[in-house]
Amino acid sequence: MPKIPKGRRVGQAAVNALRALLEEHDHIVQEISGQNDFGEDLYVTFTDNGDVSSDTIKVQVKGGESWRRGNGYSVPVDHHGDTWADGNIPVYCVVYDPDTKRLHWANATQQLRRLGPLNPPRFVGVSPNAVLNDTTMEFFVAQARRYVGRYRGRQAVLTHLGEMSGVEFDPADHVLHFVNGDDEDLIFWKRPGDAVATLLLSTQGWDPVLVSLESLMSSELPMPNDGRGGGPADPDLWTAEDLELSRSETMWVASCFISTRQADEGPEGDLVGTVDCDGCPSCTGEEHGRIEADVIHDYVLARILERIAAEPDLMQRSILALREDGELEPEIVAELGPLESEPRIVRQVNKLSRARVATMDDIEPEAFRLAILYLIRCIYVGGPSLPLDEQVRIVWRIPVPGSTAASMGIQNRVSAAR
Repeated sequence: MPKIPKGRRVGQAAVNALRALLEEHDHIVQEISGQNDFGEDLYVTFTDNGDVSSDTIKVQVKGGESWRRGNGYSVPVDHHGDTWADGNIPVYCVVYDPDTKRLHWANATQQLRRLGPLNPPRFVGVSPNAVLNDTTMEFFVAQARRYVGRYRGRQAVLTHLGEMSGVEFDPADHVLHFVNGDDEDLIFWKRPGDAVATLLLSTQGWDPVLVSLESLMSSELPMPNDGRGGGPADPDLWTAEDLELSRSETMWVASCFISTRQADEGPEGDLVGTVDCDGCPSCTGEEHGRIEADVIHDYVLARILERIAAEPDLMQRSILALREDGELEPEIVAELGPLESEPRIVRQVNKLSRARVATMDDIEPEAFRLAILYLIRCIYVGGPSLPLDEQVRIVWRIPVPGSTAASMGIQNRVSAAR
């Protein structure tokens, strides 16, 4: 007598569990026939207070123990990479864990587009922190609808640039894009009314750098005549020479400053009201917290190794604390997925010690990043005039025994999300 494979039963249970949860919250679910293996199991159309919206996603559902990988879960991309990344409807992956009876989700389209076609992943990573249940349904629906909305109008352009650079742009931000003769990307990003802008360069690994018009033009190039003149450049902001910008790139950035300033002023010459700020140096007049990436990486790694040597179970306690944190930023949850589902990266993190790692050259960047997400809530960077131990302050997920969780006198915050 033929038998029904156990995997089919568990897989259907996963589909049923997700469908029941969504329909309980009045969303519309259409199941795709199992005879058509196009990489999706469900179409989900969201509702808003009983009204059917135009926001739809596709979902690939997996169930069973076989989808566990590393410290998380994974869904094979197989031959679906192009359609999941470049289709007209975003694709989400949902994994059902039969032991915990929990559903976990990931935005497959977002992951694939962030990594790009030159480095296509074999799996979509799903973090255990991305739980889908009655409590988290409102958040899941809100972010999914927001992501679907990014496929429309100008927001589609911002979405493409944001996924390329790993940055979340606000619709009100000034965002401009330049491609040089070597197919290298440069993104100009400035909030309305701000004098300082952020540059994102593909040649710099998309690490954000702060510039002003004065710092940019502080060398041999003459200041553009925009009728304003400029004060002395802030020495803690980046210059065109620091970034190795060509003359055409420098002049393009300068023109971005001038055009966005004109857009802020409007036809009557009245400056747009400045956006509320969390206390950045531009508003407070404090020192800019500039520090070279290799310096801060070496410093943070040394502090991590010190704590692990003193507290061997620190990593596991930190992971448990992370799992119980219900207020993780969405960007962190999304970043955890592909990192936690890669066994090679997880092994390096679990074995992190002074015996195995002496410098940044001894650990993969992805493993270092995952260790930071597990161990650290955020990092504060003070002004460059401070000694390094005072300039860089770490807020640990598990506080150092005998220390206070809060730090005073900090200038700039660098979230663990980047």
